[in-house]
Amino acid sequence: MKNNKNEFLKKSNETLEKIFDLLAGLPAVKVKDLQPENTAFIIVDMINGFVREGALASNRAEMAIPAIEKLSKLCDKNQIAKLAFADSHTNASPEFGAYPEHCLAGTSESEVVDELKEIGGYTLIPKNSTNGFHEEEFQKWLKDNQKIDTFIVTGVCTNICVEQFALTIKTFFNKQNKKSRVIVPINAVETYDLGIHDGDLMNVMALYNMIVNGIEVTPEVE
Repeated sequence: MKNNKNEFLKKSNETLEKIFDLLAGLPAVKVKDLQPENTAFIIVDMINGFVREGALASNRAEMAIPAIEKLSKLCDKNQIAKLAFADSHTNASPEFGAYPEHCLAGTSESEVVDELKEIGGYTLIPKNSTNGFHEEEFQKWLKDNQKIDTFIVTGVCTNICVEQFALTIKTFFNKQNKKSRVIVPINAVETYDLGIHDGDLMNVMALYNMIVNGIEVTPEVE
């Protein structure tokens, strides 16, 4: 660290204030302005193991459910394709070296929360890592839906699975010199509080990092 603690905290506080104001001033995105045939609604890990049970369940995650419910129904109304990732690990997952054992395949932890399951209408893709983009089933879905270049990404955790997927899908299109829109509604993503992992701070930093990498962060999609 080149700066001392006081200098670092002072500068960081000023920077965070500017980022907060930036996020507060972003415009909403309207579904009517999207092309349904080119758009997909992505739900990341809105499953019991991150919301209601198990070692990684967080009350904060539940806060995103109403906005995702509303958006899921809106996508149905506008005939927008829907896809849901669900953490679904094997016992041998190396991820358990970084996180407690969670969301084992075939357990209730790996199931989508009831509110979103009841709405349904999505293609379910189990994933064995934090980044659903790498799943073979998603790669097949992407190949079968080449006309889709707009992705509304929701779910948890903002600074882990959501951010990784959003950045990867964006860079996937960038590599091919293809334009794309990756939209992340602030009211439909969440993370967790645990020790120094402050949820509010992690949300802000993840959202800003996505913005500077070409992701379209918005207060909501309405």
